[in-house]
Amino acid sequence: MTALDAGATTAATPDTRPAWLDGVNPVTKIVLALLLSVPLLASIDVTSALVAIALQLSCIPLTGLGGMTVLKRMLPLLVFAPVAGVSMLLYAEPGGTVYWSFWYATISDDSIVLAVAVCLRVIALGLPTILLFGRTDPTELADALAQVAKLPSRFVLGVLAGTRTLGLFLDDWRSMGLARRARGVGDTGAVRRFFSMAFVLLVFAVRRGTKLAMAMEARGFGSGIRRTWARPSRLHGRDALALLGGAAIMAAALGAAVAAGTFRFVWS
Repeated sequence: MTALDAGATTAATPDTRPAWLDGVNPVTKIVLALLLSVPLLASIDVTSALVAIALQLSCIPLTGLGGMTVLKRMLPLLVFAPVAGVSMLLYAEPGGTVYWSFWYATISDDSIVLAVAVCLRVIALGLPTILLFGRTDPTELADALAQVAKLPSRFVLGVLAGTRTLGLFLDDWRSMGLARRARGVGDTGAVRRFFSMAFVLLVFAVRRGTKLAMAMEARGFGSGIRRTWARPSRLHGRDALALLGGAAIMAAALGAAVAAGTFRFVWS
């Protein structure tokens, strides 16, 4: 295989090839993320969450992300979603058959259903962010926030600078781990090592943030002069289509819950 063939093969991977969602404005993605999450807070039921997750996963080909990439980014959700359901499992208002009870904690039919619903709700609320912003360029997001959302340039540039430094944290963490292993102190005491490295990373972040803020002020990024933007950011028909698709997903999810009789208003 030649170098040209290897480059073509790499360009054809799901995470690098052009996707339909790439043409959607980042501000529209923010609105779409809210549209795909806020309505779900109206009800705590299994049906609407399952339908929303299924429909969102069916849109993966539009995002350009590979299935394994989405799964890896969902791991934190899959780990912490059961934690959110434990409180409902133990302390929700009991109903139906009671299976276990100790002091204030009670496990019953209703608490089990609520626990499952909350776990699925956490996944349904976090999944849109993973799918929508998995390939969003921070510079494009800053252009959209300034030109479309009309946010102050100082705030936008601060967000952009902070976003650009996130990748440095991963490099710092990896370098610290390799350095500790080279000194023979990185093979034992995982918990102690984690908190020690986290503290060092916090110190690095404070120092880097201070230097970055001073550099940006020196270059005039904090002045009140009206700024210009090299790349225009505009809304197009694709943005309206994306919002209509998001509204359709939410309507289908909540409609399925109402039709199944499982819709349960959060305050009821």
